[in-house]
Amino acid sequence: MGTTGQRSAGQDATDVDERVVRGSSLIRRIFEALRLTVLSGVTGAAIAALVVGAILEELPVVLTGGGGLVLLILIGVVAGRRSPGPGDPPVTRTALARIEDLRATSGETADVPVRFRLTVAPEPEDGRPAYRVKIDQHINLVDIPLYRPRGIAVVEYRPDEPWYVRIVTRPTPEWSRRAEKAEIDSAPESTLVKNPGPSEGSWCMLVLFTFLAGAALVVLLFRGELFTSDDDTGPSSKQPSVTSSASSSRTFTTSTTVSGPSSSLLVLGRMRETATDLEARAGTSDVTAIVIEERRMQIRGDSSRPAGETVHVQTLPYELFPALVHEARTTLGVRDPRSWRIDVTPGAGTGAGPRVRVTVTGEEGTARLDADATARILDRRPVGEAAKGR
Repeated sequence: MGTTGQRSAGQDATDVDERVVRGSSLIRRIFEALRLTVLSGVTGAAIAALVVGAILEELPVVLTGGGGLVLLILIGVVAGRRSPGPGDPPVTRTALARIEDLRATSGETADVPVRFRLTVAPEPEDGRPAYRVKIDQHINLVDIPLYRPRGIAVVEYRPDEPWYVRIVTRPTPEWSRRAEKAEIDSAPESTLVKNPGPSEGSWCMLVLFTFLAGAALVVLLFRGELFTSDDDTGPSSKQPSVTSSASSSRTFTTSTTVSGPSSSLLVLGRMRETATDLEARAGTSDVTAIVIEERRMQIRGDSSRPAGETVHVQTLPYELFPALVHEARTTLGVRDPRSWRIDVTPGAGTGAGPRVRVTVTGEEGTARLDADATARILDRRPVGEAAKGR
């Protein structure tokens, strides 16, 4: 009676220890999944930021993506060089197992991968009944005849992860003698244990999914700039800034900034489309000034001005303006122009047409040329002379 009570108490203690170990193993797997999710998601977002930044020519986005990748590399290097922690190694137990079935999956190398079905019989003091398990293990081609159905093999298993079983190919003499004399009955199929954690394929799918999710998040953040087509009539995803003074003076300023791939206003047709859009927003075609830059157009007006002191938005030859910009950038002594600008203002004098001035700026300085309303060049001011005659 006392012996039975002691065995029952010991069995209960063993069950409690196993539950604790299994719980800690589950927590480790959860943290591993979280770590892989975060790392793969950040990697996808960093690479996408590099690509998106390069397409949009946005240096901050490129630096953010590059900095994220550098940080991930540094973390990997530090983690690889860090010495292992003082945690205890996995506990393994030695036992005997009955070979229910085995099958070689290929035979191209000296170590052949073999799929075993085993009945593992833990030692009585381990307090665990016999159970079935399926494992894959590489066995040397010379040793394969030693393993046969209904034969006995020496194995190692983990009490906290009973599905982790490995055949001991070189057991000690004592275990070899025990294996030769032992007889083990087959365990029922209902005792088959499997790894409850995700397989390698599941890990790969998790990494791929979170990588794509991180990249998709960055693309969604910049979808307005990325997917703006060259043929879009609304050339900006940004709202124009419109300011007005008191209704008595009726002055206004309306501007818009285009964005996205090939968003330069020098693209054929882009200037007229943008001017039409600004005209509709301002509610009038007569303005006092038009300013055109690489990706920005602005119109200013005063409704109290007479028609002779304004410029009609739709009468300008926008299709000829890119040629004027090219002329100014290549013939006025600015070897590497950093920026250009077109200013359209009413001409001086009654009946005079609008004046078009193209200004380019580079390391050498500023140069400009003036043209009339038909884009015919009237005056050139190369570098060093542009300040004269203002």
